Amino acid sequence: MSLNEQTRIRGNAGSGELDMTKGNVYSLILRFALPVFISQVFQQLYNTADTLIVGRFLGTEALAAVGSSGTLIFMMISFFEGMFMGAGVLISRCYGAGDREGVSRAAHTNVAIGLISGAVLTVIGLLFTPTFLRWMNVDEAIMPKATEYFRYFFTGSIGMVMYNVCRGTMAAVGDSRHPLYYLIFSSMLNLGLDVLFVGVFGWGVWAAAVATVISQTLSALLCFTRLTRVDGPVKIRIRSIRIHRESLKKILKYGVPSGIQNSVIGFANVIVQSQINTFGKAATAAFGAYAKIEGFAFLPINSCCFAITTFVGQNLGAGEHARAKKGARFGIVSAMALAEIVGAICFFFAPSLIGAFDKAPEVLAFGIKQARVESLFFCLLALSHSIASVCRGAGKAFVPMTVMLSVWCVFRVAYIFFTMHFFGEIWLIYLAYPITWTISSIIFVLYYLLSDWVHGFDKEKKPEVAL
Repeated sequence: MSLNEQTRIRGNAGSGELDMTKGNVYSLILRFALPVFISQVFQQLYNTADTLIVGRFLGTEALAAVGSSGTLIFMMISFFEGMFMGAGVLISRCYGAGDREGVSRAAHTNVAIGLISGAVLTVIGLLFTPTFLRWMNVDEAIMPKATEYFRYFFTGSIGMVMYNVCRGTMAAVGDSRHPLYYLIFSSMLNLGLDVLFVGVFGWGVWAAAVATVISQTLSALLCFTRLTRVDGPVKIRIRSIRIHRESLKKILKYGVPSGIQNSVIGFANVIVQSQINTFGKAATAAFGAYAKIEGFAFLPINSCCFAITTFVGQNLGAGEHARAKKGARFGIVSAMALAEIVGAICFFFAPSLIGAFDKAPEVLAFGIKQARVESLFFCLLALSHSIASVCRGAGKAFVPMTVMLSVWCVFRVAYIFFTMHFFGEIWLIYLAYPITWTISSIIFVLYYLLSDWVHGFDKEKKPEVAL
């Protein structure tokens, strides 16, 4: 395919797409990352509203119920999100190569996978939430409320999954603006419903979950409608939604390692949460509140990682190896710098930040201690995630899976069991995160500098077959 043909297929400003294979590297990454960052801010506000309003209006016990197993949600949805990362890599690669049909087949396959995944997640969440909570040593005093909250939450799994499917599809072709618009709307709706249901009507923690479900479903519908109307290769036609065998194979190749990586990290965090829960409901409430604060710290990291994966995928698809390296370097440095700025803010303003959720002295003490142990190491968290995103964009998803599975799961869990057995101090659990971020960062830097990651894609092209 000629360069002119590739440009014609990729260039479609009316669809919101952003061709990242030409133009200034720095401005392109910033243009893509800024809407992602803003959308992530609203996404985090979306996720934090339940915790903040529940803590303010319903007290520490209700806050502990909502925060008792945020890691449970992450573990259950993370495998599917990893799969969607694989679809995004395939779409961005085909888009960079000017393969319009490849983009379309991957997009329709991704939607089909999303619908199936959402249904499966709903069933698992409704049936097994009490079992999971008991495995995590959730205090019996908050068990009824925690079960209630998470069961209602998982009724909205299809909306949650499909929003991520549609957002990832748009992002793979450089459109990070439209998902932002829809997320702003749904975030404001979620906040308003939380205040109405919990603050005004005085309903229980289940109402906060219902508000989230309504908002997530609307954002998914808006994104999906956009994809059915867009003028570009990612246009979704209802009758064409099916699994294409070759697209599925490639999505699995790029996505399964990321899904396994996310799930294993999620499982490790569930174990961490279960150990935290043994210190009582104040520790559980503090851990949940800090998780929301750390979520904001992760926003610049996540934004840069989205940009890195899309930029590397498009440029390697177009054969622009030097350009892919240049963009990767800029993305990594940007993520680290932004993460450390946010980390410093978390370190110095920890009392106010934790106090926004719960001013109980014991909750404040636990939350401040965790912030002071972890926050100044956010730059290493950013370094690991950024290089992992480079690997995924280059089609080498097995590398971050291996590193994070061995370090963030096996080593982290072994460290926690060892320290809890011999010392039993909660700050040693908090310390597990900086230690494992440091080890993984060293491994990732060595891989980034010494490997030939720019030649990660298999150049063979095979015909697509619909199942």
